[in-house]
Formats: sequence, structure tokens, C-alpha cells
Amino acid sequence: MEYVTKLPVKMLKPAKQQGKVELMWYFSSTYEGDASRRLHKKAYVYLPYGYDEKKQYNVLYLLHGGFRVEDYWFFEFPETVNILDNMIEKGLCEPFIVVTPTYYHGRSDMNSANESRTINFRHELRNDLIPAVGRKYSTYLGRDLSVENMQKTRDHRAIAGLSLGSMTTYRSGLYSNFDIFSWYGPYSGCTGPFGKRDEEVTKICETLEKGLKEGYRLDYMFCCNGDKDIAFTEHNEIMSKVTARCDILKKGVNYDFFVIPGGKHDMDAWQLDLYLSGQIFFRK
Repeated sequence: MEYVTKLPVKMLKPAKQQGKVELMWYFSSTYEGDASRRLHKKAYVYLPYGYDEKKQYNVLYLLHGGFRVEDYWFFEFPETVNILDNMIEKGLCEPFIVVTPTYYHGRSDMNSANESRTINFRHELRNDLIPAVGRKYSTYLGRDLSVENMQKTRDHRAIAGLSLGSMTTYRSGLYSNFDIFSWYGPYSGCTGPFGKRDEEVTKICETLEKGLKEGYRLDYMFCCNGDKDIAFTEHNEIMSKVTARCDILKKGVNYDFFVIPGGKHDMDAWQLDLYLSGQIFFRK
């Protein structure tokens, strides 16, 4: 595939073959690891055109940024659905399901500046959200919602996110759940302005090295940032140090850090990230 630095305009127009977005409610009984607390939460689910319960689908869990919730990708920016429709219709990727949850406790919590949300979401992601998706939709879990089957089918599961969602991709997707995800798309940032960069480098390297020893291979990590993005410097520095230290990441094989010339911390860049990573994820 050839990387482009600007999303083709035709991808934003409605496709002939249109998928649909529907609301999914689920219970989060394990949020922040406290099984005694229970939340009724929602996520939006994109189902590709021709969705068929008799087929099995790969799933991308796609995260929003700070001070937003689960409706960000599909409703604040509805052309995101057109992008997915067009990619599938034009054969740029196989049909896949996209789930947009929130790592906040709900809309009333979305103004929280507490970054622990990005870490604690790991419990809900593993114990509540993925099983809820597997229970309702036709995924490679095949209704077997056990941890063992999530591990077995990890190459059919991806996680990506923008800004604070990019940080959540590392903190909840990579560090804690590498055994159930093998595709990653951190769009704009790793540690944020308050984190310790060298500690993140160590966490990434140790996660990949430990995972490999345990038989969990990284299929692909597609990092992306615009060079005018406020998160570019820290993200680029961290991943440059990771690649220098850890030989597991191989450019063009299972890893890339794509820089968008003039790209900023905005949806123009993030939709391009989705367009590019959508052509990488789930391909062997």
C-alpha cells in the first residue's frame, strides 16, 4: 500500500454500499477493577454493508479523545462512516466491525481531567466490552467468550485512538491486554504532557518482549502524527527510543511511524490515520 498525506476527497462522499451504525448497551461491572460497582454504558457499533450473522468479522475498537464520549467518531464527524463504507466498497480492506466506546464512566464524567481513566479502562475492555460485542455480533470469538478464546483470536482484534484515546491505546490496550490484541493504532500521543517519557519507553519494550516470550506476536503497530500536532514531539521521541532499544519493531513489517506533513491535532489527521491503518489491520 502507498501512504498518502491527505485523505482522498472521494472517500468522504456517501458510498453506494452503506453500512450502518447502531447503539449497543452493556454493563460494566468491573470498571476500575471494582466488581462491586456497576455501570450501564453504551457504545456505537459500525456494521459493514451486507453484515451477515453467518460470517465472522474482525473488530476494531476505536477511541475518542479527551472531553468527548462514544459518539465522537460517528456523530460529531459522520463522514467517518462514509470513509469506512468507501474503503470496503473499493476493496481497500475486508469488511470489519468498528466499536466506539468511552473510557469515561459516561457523559457526566467526560469533563474529568483524571487520566486514571485511560489506565483503568483495561478492566472494562477485557471483562465487559469485548464479551458484550462477542455476545451480540458475529466475531471470531464465535460466542465463546472465555479469556482463552480471546487470546486465541487476538489477531482478529485491533485497538486505536486519538489524543487521550491514543494514550489509552497504549495504557489499556497494549500494556495490560497485549494477550488479546495484536493490532494497534496510536493516533497522536503516548504519554501526554504530564507523563515520563523514558518510563513509557521501558513499558513498551518490556510488554513486547514479554509478550513474544509468551507466544504473543505483534502483528502491526501503526503510529501516526502530524508534524504540527501538539503531541508529535513526545510521541516521536518515545517511539524513536523504543525502536532503537527493541528490535521486535521492524519498519514496514510490523511497525511504522507515519508523519503527516503539516498535520495538526484534529480530525483531518485522525480520519487519515483511520484510512491508512484500516488498510493495514487484519492483513497477514
